[in-house]
Amino acid sequence: MHKKSLAAAAFAVAAALTLSACGSDDGDKKSKSPVADVVTTQSNKAATVLDRPFTKPDFVLTDTSGKKFDFRERTKGKPTLIYFGYTNCPDVCPMTMGNIAVARKALPAADQKNLQVVMVTTDPIRDTPASLGKWLKGMGTTDFIGLTGDFPTIQAGARQLGIGIDPPKKEKDGSITSMHGAQVIAFSPKTDQGYVLYGEDTTPEDYTKDLPKIVKGENP
Repeated sequence: MHKKSLAAAAFAVAAALTLSACGSDDGDKKSKSPVADVVTTQSNKAATVLDRPFTKPDFVLTDTSGKKFDFRERTKGKPTLIYFGYTNCPDVCPMTMGNIAVARKALPAADQKNLQVVMVTTDPIRDTPASLGKWLKGMGTTDFIGLTGDFPTIQAGARQLGIGIDPPKKEKDGSITSMHGAQVIAFSPKTDQGYVLYGEDTTPEDYTKDLPKIVKGENP
C-alpha cells in the first residue's frame, strides 16, 4: 500500500466535491458543494482506495419492478458498485454505466452474477421504475439494479457517501438540468464498506482490470 500523496488526496477531495451538470442543453457546467472530507492511500490509478471507508447508506427505495429495495440489506456481503445519475443525462451517466457493463461482461459468469451494480436516479419524478428499467436494459444488461423514490431520501443517501446532488432544475428554455456527483463507490463483500472511489474519467479498461479484485474485496 502506497503512502498517500498530495495528488491522490487532491483527486479524492475534488471527486467528492464536484457536481456534474447533466441536461439536454449543457453537460459541462460545474458546481461545488462541501459534502465530504476524503483521505486516500493510493495514487496513479483510476481507483482511489479510501483511508476512511464509507458505511453503506441505510435507505429503502423502489426497484425497476416496483418493489421495495432495502439497499443495505439486499447488498449485504456482496461486492457492490453504486452510482447516482439519471436516464435523461446526455453524457456522463450513460458513459459510466456503459463502461461498467463492458467490464462486467469480462468477469466469469459466477462473478457477474455476484457483483451488484446499482444506479440510483437523481431525477425520480421522470425516472419511474419502468423507464429506469428500460434505460438500464439499453446498457446491454438486464442485471443492473435501478432504484428510484422520493428525492429527499435519495439525496440523504448520496450525502452519506460524500456525493452531492441537487433537485432537477427546469431552465428557461424548458430543458431540465440535474446536478449530481459523478463518482462510483465500490463496496467490499468482506466489510460492506465503501472503500474504493472512481471518477467520471474511469475507462472500461480500468474497470475491467479492477473488477476481479473488487469482487473479492481486495484493493485494486
